[in-house]
Amino acid sequence: MKSKVLLQYLLPHRFLSRIVYWATRWTWAPWKNFLIGQIVRRYNVDMRQAAQPDPRAYAHFNEFFTRELKPDARPLDADPRSIVSPADGRISQAGRIEEGRIFQAKGQSYTAAELLADEAAAAPYRNGHFATVYLSPRDYHRVHMPMDGELVSTRHVPGRIFSVAPFAVEAIPRLFARNERLICHFRGEHGPFAVILVGAILVSSVSTVWDGLTIPPYASRITDRDASGRGIRLARGQEMGRFNMGSTVIVLLPEGSGELDPALHSQQPVQVRQRIGHV
Repeated sequence: MKSKVLLQYLLPHRFLSRIVYWATRWTWAPWKNFLIGQIVRRYNVDMRQAAQPDPRAYAHFNEFFTRELKPDARPLDADPRSIVSPADGRISQAGRIEEGRIFQAKGQSYTAAELLADEAAAAPYRNGHFATVYLSPRDYHRVHMPMDGELVSTRHVPGRIFSVAPFAVEAIPRLFARNERLICHFRGEHGPFAVILVGAILVSSVSTVWDGLTIPPYASRITDRDASGRGIRLARGQEMGRFNMGSTVIVLLPEGSGELDPALHSQQPVQVRQRIGHV
């Protein structure tokens, strides 16, 4: 086992994530400007697309990290039947779910039931489709709807907070089904679909547009929230949540409700509202 993979098992994930959570919200100008400058330079972040293009104008690092883009920066695919990317980033993997199993990387896989922590909820996706999008530090960190949908429920699942960088995804078995995550179940015109926001080390922090900050607090047990009757309806391409540090989004589609573009491939760059399939 490589040393950086071994380190993932040994690090105190939640302790480190709590430290970084507060460090990224410190408003002391020299500190936050240093952090923001490091990311902009190291990852060549294009600030021209941001609604606030001046990196020094952000109150703290996390405000920069979850920055809003200009309204025309991510145009919505014109076809109303298209399924669009939920995030900026790269396709980690995409394709068919084979008898309930989802491909992770290099011989690694996990089941939809493990990911959703629910056998019954996983049943519609047994032979459906999935897309896994990895967000790096340079990317826009808001998550948008792949299709029109009404929120049915959410499930906050406790777990580890392994890195979701490619080296970890290739080496750590069932990584996405082991990390802390927020599962969002939606009802669409053509059936159910799920959007899973997977946490990652430094920091596993997730917000939604309907409940605000959801992670942390970190879960000690599975927490379900029924959204029936709340009337939370979100349009294709509309913001649904955000990562307060980088991570991964997984979209699950049941068989017959839609198909992903067969040309999607691992490490392919994608942007929010870009077409990745059709209903």
